[in-house]
Amino acid sequence: MAAFVPTAATASAFAGARVRTAAATRSLVSPTAVAGRATPRAVLSAQPSAAVGAGAGDAPAPGTVGSGALPLAETDPEMYELLQAERTRQQRGIELIASENFTSRAVLETLGSCLTNKYSEGYPGARFYGGNEVIDKIESLCQSRALAAFGLSPDEWGVNVQPYSGSPANFAAYTGLLNPHDRIMGLDLPSGGHLTHGFYTAKKRVSATSIYFESLPYKVDSATGLIDYDALESNAAAFRPKVVIAGGSAYPREWDYARFRSVADQSGAYLMVDMAHISGLVATGVVDSPFQYADVVTSTTHKSLRGPRAGVIFYRKTPLAAAGEGVNMAEAINAAVFPSLQGGPHNHQIGALAVQLSEVATPGFVAYSHQVVANARACAATLMGHGYKLVTDGTDNHLVLWDLRPAGVSGAKMQAVFDACSITLNKNSVHGDTSAMNPGGVRIGSPAMTSRGLVEADFEQIAHFLHRGVVIAQQVQAISGKKLKDFLPALEGNADVAALRDEVESFAEGFHMPGLLQE
Repeated sequence: MAAFVPTAATASAFAGARVRTAAATRSLVSPTAVAGRATPRAVLSAQPSAAVGAGAGDAPAPGTVGSGALPLAETDPEMYELLQAERTRQQRGIELIASENFTSRAVLETLGSCLTNKYSEGYPGARFYGGNEVIDKIESLCQSRALAAFGLSPDEWGVNVQPYSGSPANFAAYTGLLNPHDRIMGLDLPSGGHLTHGFYTAKKRVSATSIYFESLPYKVDSATGLIDYDALESNAAAFRPKVVIAGGSAYPREWDYARFRSVADQSGAYLMVDMAHISGLVATGVVDSPFQYADVVTSTTHKSLRGPRAGVIFYRKTPLAAAGEGVNMAEAINAAVFPSLQGGPHNHQIGALAVQLSEVATPGFVAYSHQVVANARACAATLMGHGYKLVTDGTDNHLVLWDLRPAGVSGAKMQAVFDACSITLNKNSVHGDTSAMNPGGVRIGSPAMTSRGLVEADFEQIAHFLHRGVVIAQQVQAISGKKLKDFLPALEGNADVAALRDEVESFAEGFHMPGLLQE
């Protein structure tokens, strides 16, 4: 499709280790401790006092709210207490959500820096606003580090680091490659795909991708849980998509990128890979890389990559797809991000991503990535030792998809039990599910707790905690019945829940918390 990317001449057209120490962890400020402190200087009373004797045009006195110099605890005590409560929750709990991680102090410092203040519509050397000399250097640095992190030549690949997150990155890629109502094929959500890959139901087009483009999902084999490549190939030959998407949010095995390339080539389609979950593992060589086969690769940056919440789009300058013949990929992708879908980029995110990308090539991050997979496999093996069913009977990456249907409890109930026990994970569809709100499984991820220093033996212990949670759920359900609305009240005050929560919090507080200064 015709695309436009702003140039310097046209930018003005767009106005618009594992560390165990309980002492270190108890330094966190609990919500009750915050509430018990001496009351900070009253924020509201500071405003009138600053105005006394001041003219309308006078600057606020230093140390008053209007000066912007007061700390959060004084400016907004309510928000300060909420932040402390969340900090405490993260420290005292076991974080198993596969899409979450704990980023570094350096990344957090950059996110909270003066980069937040600057507006910079456009691209380096082609901005609508002035004063972007430093911002241009920061974005260019982020781009060069992104290419280097994945071993890509700038002669063959380009990268856009402006997407606000993964879903906007995916939609920008579609916008750059497709016309409205062109055809796409992505992994079905209950098979481990993502909403943005074209998910819809019999009654509703759920994702914007399925609203604006025609989607035919491919699925996993019901017996093995593995992608049914033969069915994908057969359906693609008949459907003739313009984009084939490899990637998912709950698929625990490697992707056969060569086979995907072959399927895409049948209809001259682009091969787009969404590596949001595994990008950190790809960068360190722990899992297979898609770049040899893909035309476009998208990713978030906060999962296994352990950076800020942002998105990136890598694009092959000369696409492999027949559909890309004569297409200027840089113009197509960049114009789709700005001005088609976004305005000014979030410079604090771009700067923070550049910081994290500098860590990716270090020996420490490579070792971390290997440990992420080892920990996921240790957890999987222990759960299977308890007799549980895992989709594909294991994992090749950072996540485990646990099918709880044989245990007789739903993913929604297990999520509620584990929340009450200070273990955070998410209910998740498994193949054959018809409801995303009450699915038959849960998803478990290892990146966040690996960032806190846990190793295989620790994840074996976590699996034992998870087993105890299932036993609790089965016992509560035997009394309350199967309806979730009856199950949740029955959890309240449960002695077994309280006992497990105490053990979990004692266990979790033995590990350091990356990125957060002790108070």
